[in-house]
Amino acid sequence: MTLPGPLGTPNRPTVAAVAVAAVLAAVLAVALLGAGLARTGTGELRIPAAGATSLLRVLLLAGLALAAGELAGTRLAGAGPLPRPLAVPGALLAAAASAGLLLLLAAVSGLSLPVVYGLREGRLLLVTANACLLAAVCAASRRPGLAALPLAAAVVAEALRAHPEAAGFGVGAGLTVVHLTAASLWTGSLLYVLRVVRLRGGGREVFLRYARMAACVFAALAATGTASTLRRLPPEAALSTAYGRVLLVKLALFGGASLLALAARSRLLSGADARPPARAELAVLAVIVALSALLTVAPDPRWPLF
Repeated sequence: MTLPGPLGTPNRPTVAAVAVAAVLAAVLAVALLGAGLARTGTGELRIPAAGATSLLRVLLLAGLALAAGELAGTRLAGAGPLPRPLAVPGALLAAAASAGLLLLLAAVSGLSLPVVYGLREGRLLLVTANACLLAAVCAASRRPGLAALPLAAAVVAEALRAHPEAAGFGVGAGLTVVHLTAASLWTGSLLYVLRVVRLRGGGREVFLRYARMAACVFAALAATGTASTLRRLPPEAALSTAYGRVLLVKLALFGGASLLALAARSRLLSGADARPPARAELAVLAVIVALSALLTVAPDPRWPLF
């Protein structure tokens, strides 16, 4: 006889808890240590408070994914019981992370908050924080779908912040808007669908609806990611810069997540359980989110060419 728990085969909640802890540890390690490791041997200058900035950006991206994913996920779920809403906590998490980034910017720059508010990055962070707060209010109201508008404003503000070289809304910012929206929908919707399936003890039709949406999201991610890479990363800087190294790791994991998504789709179409590869896919996407946050603090890869 095989005993459950520590005396025999581990029970499923214990395995799930260990897996979640491992993913969270990987995300924290990437956020806090990734900038220093990626910069090793490149000769690039150290970015002040890179670890704290990366961690706050991870929380911001995670909050946006939770809120946006739930908006899309409720439509995919159809009729039936729904899991506990996480859109409000997600939006509040994104707002708190934006406020933290604003305070960190003031601390690193040595400027007072009123002065930081007047800076371009400070204004954009303030817009993001306020937009996420409004999204939380909308998500808690009787018409949670209204949260899509402030969430879109937060995504646009983040895209503009990521492209300070453009005076207005340029091509780079536009690509980032599509890329960030698609990434939030992929990660957040997958999490929500897995929660729905777990609550209902099944839900092949929910997975099928998600798979159709995920195909469009994947195409948008691949197209915008490729275009952004070609615009920003010179081929000769792929291995000699922190940005290039982080991006290569992100691309490798993106390929892994894509294969896991295909495996889940294949199992779904054959009538098998699609949840195991989908859970692994979600874990890989969580690390990709951390790498995306890390890219925002990596030095511009084009600097050696100047």
